[in-house]
Amino acid sequence: MIEISGLSHSIRGTQILAPTTLTLPAGQITALIGPNGAGKSTLSRLIARIEAPPAGTVRVNGLDVATTHGGRLARELAFMGQHTGLASRLRVGELVAFGRWPHCHGRPGAADRAAVAQALQDFELEPLAKRFLDTLSGGQAQRAHLAMAAAQETPWLILDEPLNNLDLAHARALMAYLARLRDGGRSVLIVLHDLNFAAGWADHVVAMKGGAVVAEGTPHEVLTAPALSALYETEIAVATHGERPLVLHHLP
Repeated sequence: MIEISGLSHSIRGTQILAPTTLTLPAGQITALIGPNGAGKSTLSRLIARIEAPPAGTVRVNGLDVATTHGGRLARELAFMGQHTGLASRLRVGELVAFGRWPHCHGRPGAADRAAVAQALQDFELEPLAKRFLDTLSGGQAQRAHLAMAAAQETPWLILDEPLNNLDLAHARALMAYLARLRDGGRSVLIVLHDLNFAAGWADHVVAMKGGAVVAEGTPHEVLTAPALSALYETEIAVATHGERPLVLHHLP
């Protein structure tokens, strides 16, 4: 599990994340939702130690994120942020292989090559493996970076708005892939703006607003019409499809 205690963050005197205490369950898909500026990306980046927190603690499967060696932490969690950047002379297969660095340190063995091949297959990138990244569409590049994170084969996968640039088919395929990881005992934290992907696939939902956690629980507990209308400050209706909530935010 991920245990967060008293975690906060400020930039030039402006509080971005209020003191937060939260537990993210292992073996589940946790969706982090909320309006722009809610602190979702900040929280995910602090958990992954992309930014160093000025106060508070984060423990991932018992490891203190602040003091754990980077190589050890990289075998415990993989992170993909919103802004990945592209190296023009890097090929897709080479990028995905970087996900194995914490395991092989540039000397890949059979297990590393197998993990890269599997990630290329999982994200339908085998035909693009020798393509340079700057020749890809936005969605193809997004899948390449997702494959790199997947190839890292960590107990925790943390993804900040990974559905950006993905078409409907690939977005759904990504969520199905994350569900398979979950079913295999791995854990996922995913920042989502599309509430119906949270409703359809998440086991646990954390809602944030104004740099604070305002609700958490199952999709049925968090994704209610009153709660979402207050969270996003706009009228939102919620129906049910099968056994899952269906958020009707697009209706007039």
